[in-house]
Amino acid sequence: MTLWQFIHSDYKKYRKYGGSFIGIVFFTQGFWAIFQYRWAHWVYREIKIQPFRFILKGMMFLWQKAIEISTGISIPASVQIGHSFYIGHFGGIFLNQEVIIGDDCNLSQNVTIGVSGQGQKRGVPVIGNRVYIAANSIVAGKIHVGDDALIGACSLVTSDVSSNTTVLGVPAQVISQNGSKTYI
Repeated sequence: MTLWQFIHSDYKKYRKYGGSFIGIVFFTQGFWAIFQYRWAHWVYREIKIQPFRFILKGMMFLWQKAIEISTGISIPASVQIGHSFYIGHFGGIFLNQEVIIGDDCNLSQNVTIGVSGQGQKRGVPVIGNRVYIAANSIVAGKIHVGDDALIGACSLVTSDVSSNTTVLGVPAQVISQNGSKTYI
């Protein structure tokens, strides 16, 4: 997909959940963070010619910091996020620079996806497609969250999550085989 196709798919997802063009573009902090991330990621992956790369990466870094300070959402340019990404509420969202998130995923406020573990088990999560991560959740370590999974509010996920399951708790445990189908 091109940069504009990614941005358009994100915008369409915001429209799906309600909101006008003015409301999304000017008043939705999650969309601001995604819009900035899409541009920064494009520069990170596509611009190879120096000194343009150095200058543009510097500008994207400053823009990212401004978004991070104003919204509380930190999405580094090196993160890999699929199309139709949605942040439901702003604030307290932090993604490690090596995180991979699939297509059509939703995050709520106060979600951290980061590094954890020791030795061979140290690393960051890979999040599948159509995954919903609810408020105040932490997903950490070299784990895989399967497609259509749902991570319930206030959960700590440090082990693999199978596709089409719902997990909840500290540590997160499977509570249902329904998954995220009705949430995405």
